[in-house]
Amino acid sequence: MSRAKPNNPGMHSRAGADLGLRYLSVAYVVRKAVDDQMIASGLSLSRAKVLQVLEREGPLRQASLAKSLRLAPRSITQSIEGLERSGLVVRRPDPDDQRCKLVLLTPKGRATLTAGMEAGQGVLRSIFGALGPDRQADLEILLNEIEAAQTKISTRLRQ
Repeated sequence: MSRAKPNNPGMHSRAGADLGLRYLSVAYVVRKAVDDQMIASGLSLSRAKVLQVLEREGPLRQASLAKSLRLAPRSITQSIEGLERSGLVVRRPDPDDQRCKLVLLTPKGRATLTAGMEAGQGVLRSIFGALGPDRQADLEILLNEIEAAQTKISTRLRQ
């Protein structure tokens, strides 16, 4: 495969920015396709993330759940209220501190999470399965490199 190389060093950073914007656009479209399919099965991607944390970590205080998801406490409260109305989670007093509530995944929540994740994974298998094994391996390498570059930049910004 032939790749055009910029002759001008400034063009490299511009091309990187353009490619980055294209990556974000494609990622948005893929995420939307996954979310739409998951919603059709009864669970949005954002709600699934909450349930996944509860499935993985067990009952949690809302503040701990918000921290795990990197959300503001107000945002998690609204999310938990919606999940509770749907019967996917329940809130119970924390035996260690009666002033706090624990959020627990219900059997219905677990079943809904399973169905939603299967629906989302089906979309991802269709999209990325179309690439074939060699192209998937190439993409894995590129994603690792992008992730490493992002981590390096984030670390530098925090210093």
